[in-house]
Order: sequence, then structure tokens, then C-alpha cells
Amino acid sequence: MNAMTGNLGRIALSWAAGGVALGLVAAGGMTLSAQGIASHNTRAPVSFDAGNIAFDDRANRVVLTGGVTVDQAGLRVRSQRMLANYTDDGSLDVQRITANGDVVVTRGNERASGDVAVYDFSRRIITMAGNVSLRRGSDTLNGGRLVINLDTGLSTMDGRASGSQTTTNSDGRVTGTFTVPQD
Repeated sequence: MNAMTGNLGRIALSWAAGGVALGLVAAGGMTLSAQGIASHNTRAPVSFDAGNIAFDDRANRVVLTGGVTVDQAGLRVRSQRMLANYTDDGSLDVQRITANGDVVVTRGNERASGDVAVYDFSRRIITMAGNVSLRRGSDTLNGGRLVINLDTGLSTMDGRASGSQTTTNSDGRVTGTFTVPQD
């Protein structure tokens, strides 16, 4: 593992920690905040906004289309289409949301984008795949797949989308840039 790959791996981990002092050192002074995606309250209520909604009661799913936005305690997921799977045990409990078409996940000053995202509410994990970009201010990471564990605060990024030959660059590596202290 070369020094650049090691630094980028530490940056991915520090972004997920949302304020760990080690992240400041590994990222060369990157400003971290408690408002990062990985510090999200996964038990908060979820609201949505969509151009169209279709319920499929037999399959326990809802299809939302037309500039869809889902909000949960400051975490926002936007895409062109979302499929929400739920259980119906007297109340509708959303288990998973699958978003596709220009997917953007934001919270505070962090922004992740990609082709597809799956938010698994029971496991408290967001997985993004295909042309993934993670930005905090002017710092960036780019890769094929990003997995954010909202319980542990650990995020990982790799160069290939799982089970796919799709990459953001020809050699399937994670790339990025980060700022360094100017004093």
C-alpha cells in the first residue's frame, strides 16, 4: 500500500467519525464536524416529497418518482426514483429505501453522490454505488462504492461497485484531494 492510498483510506475513516482528532491529522487539517452523514439519528421520523407515489400493497412497497426527497433528522436523500420496502404489522415500518437516478445524500457540509443508494433502516447502513463522490467543503473522495455504517460511524470506500465492472477510473482505485494547513 503506497502512502497516498493509506492517506485516502484514513481520510474515508475520519470523515465517518465526524470529529475524531486523528482525522484532523490524517486529513492534513480537514475541518470535521459533528453534523456529518455518519453521525445521523437513524431512529428519527422520515418525511418525503415526490411528484408521484404508487403503493403496491401486495408486495409491501411504495414507488416514488419525480424529483424525490426523503428527510430524516437533517439527513436528506434526493433522486429521480425511490423504492421503499416496508412491513405492515399494524403500522407501516419502512425497512429499506433504494434510490436511483442522480442520487445525492447530504447532511451538514457533507455531500455524497452516486448512481444508486440503498438505505437499510434495520441495519442502519447506507450503501452508494456507481461513480460515487464524497465531499466535505473542498475535500473530496471518489470511488465505485461507499458504505456508511450509521451505528459505528465507520465509512469505507473502494474503487469498484460491488459485483460490477463499473469504476470511476480505469484502474478501480479510490482517488481524492484534501486541503492542508496554510500556516
